[in-house]
Parts: sequence; structure tokens; C-alpha cells
Amino acid sequence: MADMPARLAEIVDEFAAAPRDLVLELLLEYSDVLPALPAGTAEREGMEQVPECQTAFFLRARVTPEGTVETLFDCPPEAPTTRAFAGILAEGLAGASAEQVLAVPDDLYQRMGLAQAISPLRIRGGTAILGRLKRQIREQLG
Repeated sequence: MADMPARLAEIVDEFAAAPRDLVLELLLEYSDVLPALPAGTAEREGMEQVPECQTAFFLRARVTPEGTVETLFDCPPEAPTTRAFAGILAEGLAGASAEQVLAVPDDLYQRMGLAQAISPLRIRGGTAILGRLKRQIREQLG
């Protein structure tokens, strides 16, 4: 069984070790790392909406011919927590194999210590984002 991607494991450890009063600040830093949709991407073409998120959130995971996963996220700037979840996944999963992404624990955000810092509703949204990414990857692996 593959381990979760090393970069994502580092991010999880960074959050888990952070003092509780810094967790939110750390989280919001990741809302800035979310890359914009590539130029020429048709408006959310082929992207799936995540209705569990309180905001309009769309994603797509693509398994490349090399077996790595490319992620694409679309989330409005006025939803910084949700953007931060996506930013963590975008950075933490960059260059990861499909097997590594599927090995990411479903309770990722609880492991990061976020359950104490943000609302259960937001945790559920973040968990749904991860769940849909994994489902899209499984469908492509057939």
C-alpha cells in the first residue's frame, strides 16, 4: 500500500505541530497558493461541483499517462477556508501518483488538528473535496 505523498505528510505534520492559535493563520496562508485555472480552460469544463461546500466549489482530477495526478480547483476568493483546503491539496498532491493520492486518509483535516479550529460544516466540505478527488481517480484507473 502506498503512503500519502511526502509533501502532503509534511503539511499535515506542520499543522499538527502548530499551536492552536496559529492553525487558522497557517490555514489562510494556503488560500493564497491555489493556482488560477489555466488560461484557455473553458469555464469549469469537465469539473465537478462539490455541493457539500458552502460555496461554489469545482474540481477535477486527471490521471496522466505517466500515472501522476493533476488537480484543478475553482473556488471564489471570498471562501478562504475552502480555498485553503484546495491549496493544501494542490500543493500536497503535486506530482503524486494515483496510488499515493488514494492512500491519503479520509480524516486528513482532523489529523491536521483543524477540527478544533474550524466548524464541522467546513471540515465536512473539505472531506467531501478529498472524497470526490479520490473517486474521480478510481474511475479513471477503472
